Amino acid sequence: MPIIEHHEFIKASPERCFDLARNVEVHTKTTSHTKERAVGGVTTGLMEKGDSVTWEAVHLGVRQRLTAKIVEMDRPRMFVDVMVKGAFHSFVHTHTFEQKEGGTVMVDHFHYTSPLGMIGRLADWLFLEKYMTNFLVRRAKALKEIAERPYIEEGSSDRE
Repeated sequence: MPIIEHHEFIKASPERCFDLARNVEVHTKTTSHTKERAVGGVTTGLMEKGDSVTWEAVHLGVRQRLTAKIVEMDRPRMFVDVMVKGAFHSFVHTHTFEQKEGGTVMVDHFHYTSPLGMIGRLADWLFLEKYMTNFLVRRAKALKEIAERPYIEEGSSDRE
């Protein structure tokens, strides 16, 4: 049952980071390397507590679908999504946003259980935990890049 935790400092407000992290279109931009796209549930805009989304992506050379649901939300401090259906046995992904001088520390806390018992644990040890860590770090850095771009607060077409 690996637990992955990644901290990313972003020169933007917690509100901006929080909203970008739950924005479906931004999610697809930050995971474009896996060809991720929303194919069910909420497919555009900001996700709210109780919302589900089905993602389709190519991971480890295999096209997969995964449905996640936001089960807890406290804007702009944190939200939690859990896997409802997908390749893992289970996962809980907690996103937190803590205001710091000059910006926000965004923390991804990802706790997952692989399927297939011992075979899954072996996969974790051989490659899966590293793959998932790299996936989360790459997404966080892409979100940071978007969040730190200048934008006009309300009603801007530049806002992501």
